[in-house]
Amino acid sequence: MPKRILIGTIVSDKTDKTVVVKVERKVKHPMYGKIIRRSKKYHAHDEDNAFKTGEIVRIEETAPVSKLKSWKVIERVQAGGTTAFEAEI
Repeated sequence: MPKRILIGTIVSDKTDKTVVVKVERKVKHPMYGKIIRRSKKYHAHDEDNAFKTGEIVRIEETAPVSKLKSWKVIERVQAGGTTAFEAEI
């Protein structure tokens, strides 16, 4: 089975080797038809503590690392602010 890959923004990097990534998606309201934003937070493993709050990253589903962590950070898509990095797939 292929691993899921999501793109989101880091909202917290306070814990050791863990970042919290907020992933937003847009869905159409079933009755009114308006496009609304839904978001979910994922705890992702960051072995080197290399990622900081505000960065846009790509996370991949893995086997559970701890009670809350079953994702790991693959790469930085865009740094927080003005610097952008090229993503290699």
